[in-house]
Amino acid sequence: MTQRRIPYLILAPGLILLILFLVLPLISIIFPTFFNGGITFSNYTAFFLDEYNFGIFWRTIKVSLIATLICVVVGVPTAYYISQSPKKWRGLLMSITLFPLLTNSVVRSFAWITILGQDGIVNHALLTIGLISKPLTLLYTEFAIIIGSVYLFLPLMVITLVGILENIDSEIMEAAETLGANRLIAFVKVILPLSVPGIIVGSILVFTGSMTAYTTPQLLGGNRNIMLATFLYQNATALGNWQGASVIALIMIVATLIVMKLFNMIAGRLDKRGEVSA
Repeated sequence: MTQRRIPYLILAPGLILLILFLVLPLISIIFPTFFNGGITFSNYTAFFLDEYNFGIFWRTIKVSLIATLICVVVGVPTAYYISQSPKKWRGLLMSITLFPLLTNSVVRSFAWITILGQDGIVNHALLTIGLISKPLTLLYTEFAIIIGSVYLFLPLMVITLVGILENIDSEIMEAAETLGANRLIAFVKVILPLSVPGIIVGSILVFTGSMTAYTTPQLLGGNRNIMLATFLYQNATALGNWQGASVIALIMIVATLIVMKLFNMIAGRLDKRGEVSA
């Protein structure tokens, strides 16, 4: 009987800390949003009925999904290339992949400001070769937020997929090619389905990171392209509207859980071995 209690005793300190510093504070800020003389959902219906608020919500979901899709398209072949590289080069390639995570997010965002600005590297290059006659508006747009998010979270996608792809037997590709499939078809029909669990996990990491990021949307999107995280910060600090900030926080949590569930449903359809737990 005592041995059965040992795992619970080991988990107890972590669970207590989790409840004290995560669950209870979360309940304390979200619970009041459902009460106004009684149980009500008026704060949430008012949020979605407001065109400005709904526009911020939709922009956040859209930008996060686009960033996630780009990370999948770029991350899968990149991770496959790294996983198939000789071991002596694999460590170096992984270090290069992880390099963006070693720099501060503010520094990364200011680097993209230099690249995407009116007098930035991209506009200067396009003007020099004559593709444009005047600078493009790349900075303080949804495009800039997407670029910054992809740069920030692509390493998470690659790292997740490399671990999955390394465990796929190379003889599977050889067998597919022996049966007449070229390398591209073999990759799409054999390797890609086997990497679905890693794609789902990586997509969840990228989506949640993009949706909750503050620094990148604030610096690259500006005040014209506010995301939910920056909107929450404005309500809590600039406006002192803590109830409004709490409403936004719960909406972000619920939206993230819904998207994670959708990813799991997709995984269940594509990967018959089962769903990835969220």
